[in-house]
Amino acid sequence: MPQDMNFGSLYDMFSVTFKEPWVIQRFLPEVSTATSASSWSTANSPAPSTAVPAPDDLRSNMVRGGAAQATDLTPREREICETLGPKLRERGLLFVGIDVIDGYLTEINVTSPTGIRAIARLGGPDVAAKIWDVIEKKRA
Repeated sequence: MPQDMNFGSLYDMFSVTFKEPWVIQRFLPEVSTATSASSWSTANSPAPSTAVPAPDDLRSNMVRGGAAQATDLTPREREICETLGPKLRERGLLFVGIDVIDGYLTEINVTSPTGIRAIARLGGPDVAAKIWDVIEKKRA
């Protein structure tokens, strides 16, 4: 584990400030270009979009100023969706956001209302309606 001053300061701050678990990951420079946010639904196939950071930020999160753009899944992103899909379905999850940066799975968001709105805004499928269809079918 690196012991440089910046890492030590961050470690000290997080270990004192946050009592819940936290994650440290390697910085992926490609995040400054785009994060593939392949929203996946058990009610539908993957509905890919890319979140592009604001010009003055490297975070591509849409709630932090990133902008969604339509995209196609890469073979690697499709592989990730196909691998995760059955396990997500087993857990009863209907819609999740799968964040991929440069072919690496970086995050699984089990609540992704921003992704649903972005997909609709980009002309994709009405994921919300499809999710409600699944819910109604399960309740019937």
